[in-house]
Amino acid sequence: MSKKVFLFSLLFVFVLALAACGGAEQAADEPFTIGVSNGFVSSEWRTQMLADMEAVNKEFMDQGLTAELIIESADTDVQGQTQQIQNLINRGADAIIINPNDQSALNPIIKEATDQGIYVIAVDQEISAPGAYNVVIDQTEWARISAKWLAEQLGGTGDVVLIEGFVGHPANEARMAGVEEVFADYPGINVVGRETGSWDQATGQQVMSDFIASLTNIDGMWTQDGMAQGALQAVVTANPAEWPVMVGEARGGYLKLWNEVQQTIDPNFNTIGVVNPPGIGASGLRVAMELLQGKEVDESQLSGAFGNTLYVPIPGQVTADNFMAEYEKVKDLPDGFVLDGFITQEEAAAFMK
Repeated sequence: MSKKVFLFSLLFVFVLALAACGGAEQAADEPFTIGVSNGFVSSEWRTQMLADMEAVNKEFMDQGLTAELIIESADTDVQGQTQQIQNLINRGADAIIINPNDQSALNPIIKEATDQGIYVIAVDQEISAPGAYNVVIDQTEWARISAKWLAEQLGGTGDVVLIEGFVGHPANEARMAGVEEVFADYPGINVVGRETGSWDQATGQQVMSDFIASLTNIDGMWTQDGMAQGALQAVVTANPAEWPVMVGEARGGYLKLWNEVQQTIDPNFNTIGVVNPPGIGASGLRVAMELLQGKEVDESQLSGAFGNTLYVPIPGQVTADNFMAEYEKVKDLPDGFVLDGFITQEEAAAFMK
């Protein structure tokens, strides 16, 4: 054998070996590594969100598709959440699910992830990052539902107070925009107080107590998840001569208090709770699995302010019409349990081409 033929044969073997190594690396993509960045933990809703994601991921693990979720979860600011995402990149995540603390401040670290071929999906609230997808309910529409209910219950007129979440937080801002849109159609409604309740029941109770003490008239109260039970408790405690019409929440504790008020104070007490599903994290995980398996998003289904959002349905609402049926579901569950829902894998696949 000539030296030239020998070198060619050696090169050919080397190329085959390299290809074999590459094939092994390709196979190692499964099980996929999925990271979760959660920047706010002082909420039962977030705890349930993570539990839903772990339950769906268990399905994937049983199929050999994923390893255990890598979860970065802590009360933190934008800088801290940036570090969470950096940690997930460093740990080799193939996809990262983010419940973001800001609409745009995370864009640089998200770009670092997407530039490396990592799929990034924001859940619960929309972000503007190019290359990322949002899998959310429409938070603005979510707020419109209960705001319209309140306006109609008041006959389109009256003095109302608003208890909002964290000012500047994406979900809060979207919700408050929805409330303002609805009230703009009812010029007889006058907002006489607006304060933050920090998505905390005790804070919501204190804010509502302060409103009752300082305002001569309150016809209605609108608030969000995580504060309505506290606000209703403040009214129960004060027991004013005329109770305001109140927006509630689709949570175990609120539904139990709703039932208690009907049984002990006013059998005609009426309120509403629109479901804001913690399962949105699991919905995002299902969409991530479609992408990891080589599917592409059907761009005709993208919408939202930034053109990168896949909206999943709002699971439902609790009203006088279905209250007892929903109450029966939660009466023996912890107060922090949230009525829930998330999409199936088939529904996630329907977002793809």
